[in-house]
Amino acid sequence: MKKLFIIANWKSHKTEEEAEVWLDAYKIKEAPVAEKEVILCGPFTLLSFLKACVVYNNSQIKIGAQDVSPFEEGAYTGAVNAKQLKEFASYVLIGHSERRANFAETNEIITKKIQMAKQADLIPILCVQGIDTPIPENVTMVAFEPIGAIGSGHPDSPEDAEQVAKIIKEKHSVQYVLYGGSVTPEDVKRFTQMPSIDGVLVGGASLDPDKFTQIIHNS
Repeated sequence: MKKLFIIANWKSHKTEEEAEVWLDAYKIKEAPVAEKEVILCGPFTLLSFLKACVVYNNSQIKIGAQDVSPFEEGAYTGAVNAKQLKEFASYVLIGHSERRANFAETNEIITKKIQMAKQADLIPILCVQGIDTPIPENVTMVAFEPIGAIGSGHPDSPEDAEQVAKIIKEKHSVQYVLYGGSVTPEDVKRFTQMPSIDGVLVGGASLDPDKFTQIIHNS
């Protein structure tokens, strides 16, 4: 059985109080799940809190960040560098389409962020929009997120996602390819059962602990 990665991307949501409510609800239903790695990517403001809760509850959840500075530590006001993130997180999302569109992130900036993450021993999860999105060398995990599927309620077809995942693996020697875009408890299995797809990146549905738990168990 292949290993699956189920990633929650909270984006710019949740206060500490709201995160605690989510974790309490999730904890009730959490159970050991073989061959599945659950990763929770929260905003910078919650990473310390989330890490503390995971440790206290002896949870299997791994913590991920949603972004990282392209610079090392130094005079970069407002930036959060990879060394700082490593205190709390094991993974980091890089190049999400919302970062590319809303913050004008270029492929050059994204490559620098990947380099910074790897230097700090963070695992970068590179988000790509298709087979033409550049993928730097030595990236091991990619999330395919077609623009039209993100937050639209209209996911890509599993067959199309499988074809993209297969090409990415063959072309770039990427070890894991995930699918992201309007993932629900009802359709997650259709994606994860595809031979080249190794999990899902979940946005809106991850904000609800019940839906996210169903996605984990249905995958």
